[in-house]
Amino acid sequence: MLSKKTKYAIRALIALGENFGGDSMNIFSIAQKENIPKKFLEQILLEMRNAGFLFSKKGAGGGYSLLKDPKDINLVQVMRLTGGPIAQLPCVSLNFYQKCEECRDEESCGIRDTFRDVRDATLKILIETTIADLIIKEKDLSSHPNI
Repeated sequence: MLSKKTKYAIRALIALGENFGGDSMNIFSIAQKENIPKKFLEQILLEMRNAGFLFSKKGAGGGYSLLKDPKDINLVQVMRLTGGPIAQLPCVSLNFYQKCEECRDEESCGIRDTFRDVRDATLKILIETTIADLIIKEKDLSSHPNI
């Protein structure tokens, strides 16, 4: 399940992506536009700035801007930064591997084999989907709400 932190990070990146190339956005305007608690958003934006996704400017006219083009930020990057593992089982995680306590033999485990396929399919989608793709998708969905 997607954590609130990850969902808020994606929403903030969408807001900043829609404004890419324009003026910086302050935390209050992002929080209000995306309905994100301001204090929580501050932590998320700081983490994303430290990871090289954002630029911040202090003072009058300050705020946050994307350092990268929205088409160069994929969902797997955001999820790994804010939410940890992509895999649903620790024994199939690429970055957070742990042996399952109850497992007798990983190599012959049907559950592990199935969830490795799930992980691979999920990773493919998350790697191929960018913030720019989500911006386009939301515009399309809002212009055709019944499709």
